[in-house]
Amino acid sequence: MKEEVSKLNISEYLDDDDMIAEYLNMVLEEGDSNDIITALGHISKAIGMSKIAEQTGLSRTSLYKALSEGSKPQFETILKVVRAIGGNLHVNTAS
Repeated sequence: MKEEVSKLNISEYLDDDDMIAEYLNMVLEEGDSNDIITALGHISKAIGMSKIAEQTGLSRTSLYKALSEGSKPQFETILKVVRAIGGNLHVNTAS
């Protein structure tokens, strides 16, 4: 008998602002740009892609494409998404 293994849907676990912030900060610490884009996609799905699309002025289709694995979105798009999910960017000196 063949067993089915379901894929983990991270966005189902991002159910409050603290969890979202912790997840994104963890991914940012790792520093891989592809993982950061993917994480923004997970967060956008958790909040609601339609809501994020409306707040960024992008279509849902464009947003899905920009935040999919292997995509190379423009920095402006990343900034719009970060702001739409309630975040902002800060630069700290390295310790």
